[in-house]
Amino acid sequence: MKEFIKNIQTAIIGTLDKNNLPFSSYAPYIYDANRFYVYISDIATHAKNIQKTPKASLFFVEDESKTENLFARKRVSLQCDSQKIARGSERFEEVLGLFTEKFDAKMVVTLKKMTDFNLYEFKVNYGEATFGFGKAYFIGGENMDELVERTGDNPHHEVK
Repeated sequence: MKEFIKNIQTAIIGTLDKNNLPFSSYAPYIYDANRFYVYISDIATHAKNIQKTPKASLFFVEDESKTENLFARKRVSLQCDSQKIARGSERFEEVLGLFTEKFDAKMVVTLKKMTDFNLYEFKVNYGEATFGFGKAYFIGGENMDELVERTGDNPHHEVK
């Protein structure tokens, strides 16, 4: 999983709105210490949704222009619990530092000054990965970052 996502710079975020309807958006992300982080504005619909319902999904998918077959794009889908990381906390500063290393540092510094932007952490509870026809896996392991072969008879809530 880590190998696949390392070249993808943005995550598609699935949330539930106030009427429990699905909503999808995206944001640049950082993966660190087995957690995913996004830095998004409270004005954004997905931020409002996460604040109301901290359950969310993160989706990573192979670029259409690089896939061998559009019916079998490589992809990882993760079900997560999210939480806001307090502005000014040690973890906030560490992760924003990682954002400045990975992305346009000037942009991150500018966004950091905007107080409507907040840092959200996503802890993976369950996931699935597909790397082609017949190459489907559950995401498992102690840190929810290992591929577990999918046999068809393991319900996702039992994978650990």
